[in-house]
Amino acid sequence: MPDLFDHAMNERMKSDAPLAARMRPRTLDEYIGQVHIVGEGKLLRRAIQADRLFSSIILWGPPGTGKTTLAQVIANQTKSHFETLSAILAGKSDLREVIDRAQERSRLYRQKTILFVDEIHRWNKAQQDALLPFVENGTVTLIGATTENPFFEVIKALVSRSRIFQLRNLNLSEIGTLLDRAISDPERGYGKRKISIDPEARTHLVDMATGDARNALNALELAVESTQPGENEIIHITLDVAQESIQRRAVLYDKDGDAHYDTISAFIKSVRGSDPDAALYWLAKMIYAGEDPRFIIRRLIILAGEDIGLADPMGLVVASSAAHAFDFIGLPEGIYPIVEATLYLATAPKSNTAGAYFKAMQRIEQEGAGSVPRHLQDGNRDREATGQGEGYTYPHEMEGHFTPQQYLPKRLLGTYFYTPSNQGYEDLVKNRLEQWRKAQKVALGIENETFLPDLSQEDIDNLKRNIK
Repeated sequence: MPDLFDHAMNERMKSDAPLAARMRPRTLDEYIGQVHIVGEGKLLRRAIQADRLFSSIILWGPPGTGKTTLAQVIANQTKSHFETLSAILAGKSDLREVIDRAQERSRLYRQKTILFVDEIHRWNKAQQDALLPFVENGTVTLIGATTENPFFEVIKALVSRSRIFQLRNLNLSEIGTLLDRAISDPERGYGKRKISIDPEARTHLVDMATGDARNALNALELAVESTQPGENEIIHITLDVAQESIQRRAVLYDKDGDAHYDTISAFIKSVRGSDPDAALYWLAKMIYAGEDPRFIIRRLIILAGEDIGLADPMGLVVASSAAHAFDFIGLPEGIYPIVEATLYLATAPKSNTAGAYFKAMQRIEQEGAGSVPRHLQDGNRDREATGQGEGYTYPHEMEGHFTPQQYLPKRLLGTYFYTPSNQGYEDLVKNRLEQWRKAQKVALGIENETFLPDLSQEDIDNLKRNIK
């Protein structure tokens, strides 16, 4: 009798489950989207159909793209025992129990075990390390699902022993097919009800789902369940109903995940690339998704120094002022100084010559720091006894407030770290500097000039790590 009651309860839970859960595909033929990995003739499809999952796999993609569904399809297809863990809820003890059962199953029945770990990136390194030996020795075949880049969030040893399959957001046609199937399916969907959905309402639901199947089905369910049947028991889904069901477009944005870093990258690259329209778009996405505005402003201040520099010195002033103004005002009105700084920097002339600093840093790393010439040393402490500071000429006492004296260590004379661009204000700097360097060259007898080559971004990143 308990089994009968359990069966009845399970059936009732299935019927009461959300539409997205009820409509989850059970076979590859029902599966929609991801034709690049499970389309006809594709490697993964052949492996699933033949029940020969060749190795552990990691399914990587945004929410609502079918990662868990694909794992369930494999579970339905395979003769192996299928175990499931959620990395959000399960710990090492839960994993140990699964491994013990898998080992016993293999020993007694020679049956393989497939272990599906949802949100595998939520497990820390120690938890992932605990799984590794049993993936290596074949105790379990792993199917991991993650919304984050596995090359960063999953330990290298597991990644190297798995095939990575990247899932994409569903396109408009695929989302539309899902909705149509849910409306017409008499077993799991609304096929037993009389539903009429206006074309513009369907278009709205498809478009606003942004490629997320779960989001689309949840919106359809809300629209159907919240609408009273009309004449002839017809549930009429109008555009107004659809708009109420999915008022706000879902934006994938995890502040600690790929979407966070990818979006801020797109924003900064758009400002650097002098495209104010793209910059505003990515800014709006971040604010819409709840990004901390101070994080955005900090990146703008860095960009003002790194990518605009002396081409427009006001860039740093505007970005810094935006930070002060936002702290004084806050949202929502505080968005205006952020927008102003974004537009100013995007439309300003660009120069990355501030990176000349890293050339000097590289020289010091390679050769060590040179000693300070005597005439540049502090003469206030022991000038009479040691001669420190003796011979220094005060530039403001000279015509033009300039004197061509030695400022670098002797062995570096004629070495130029900074090469001004011809952009904006820096073009004026370039002309002045050429005259000063020419005078210094004559006064100090410099025969050769050395312009150091530009450093690659990799070189600069390496040097930045050494900054204490």
